[in-house]
Amino acid sequence: MPFLDHLEELRWRIIKSLLAVVLGATLIFLYIDPIFKILLAPATNLEHPPNLQVLKVHGMFMIKWGIAFVGGLILGIPVITYQFWKFVAPGLLENERRYAFPVILFSFLFFVIGVLFAYFIVIPFSLNFFTGMGYVDVANNFSINYYFSYILWILFAAGMLFELPVIVLILSIIGILTPAFMRNYRRHSVVTILILSALLTPPDPVSLMMMSVPLMILYEISIGISHIFGKKY
Repeated sequence: MPFLDHLEELRWRIIKSLLAVVLGATLIFLYIDPIFKILLAPATNLEHPPNLQVLKVHGMFMIKWGIAFVGGLILGIPVITYQFWKFVAPGLLENERRYAFPVILFSFLFFVIGVLFAYFIVIPFSLNFFTGMGYVDVANNFSINYYFSYILWILFAAGMLFELPVIVLILSIIGILTPAFMRNYRRHSVVTILILSALLTPPDPVSLMMMSVPLMILYEISIGISHIFGKKY
């Protein structure tokens, strides 16, 4: 295929992915109130719940559309993964193309697992840590925009980090990654995981380990995935 035709195909793959995100965001917005309540639960269930305040006229409007957008991204992951796969599939062998369905399925599954891990483990612990650092004469009054920006970032980032096995699967099928390469750079991966975990969690060793340990386990699982699905030379 000529270069310009590749660009044209890429453009349509991106458009289809964006349409999937828009449709997903629209669906989420139709159920925004119960979803809003679910996202508030980590703060309202704390031992010392903070007072959440809307500080801008358009604050709630932006929050709800932000939630809808992130939800649309999550729901659109299967379509985005499928479009990416269809774009690179012509360069793959026939036996490599049969992995399309497992890649799409596990990309969505691992992202959801990452989101659930962040929602039930990381976010409650981090909120408890920060609210527990308060002072008796100082009330915890949080901007609701900042609160939702904080938890949506953690949810999305955790979901992306948990995509590690899927990324390894794709790169191993293509032949870029090998088990030997991953074992050789295991120490480097530990440092990278610790840095990423520190960026996503409060500055204390307990929450750092809460995020980094599962990612280290996923890295070891990814080595096994690379061994099973990687190219055999």
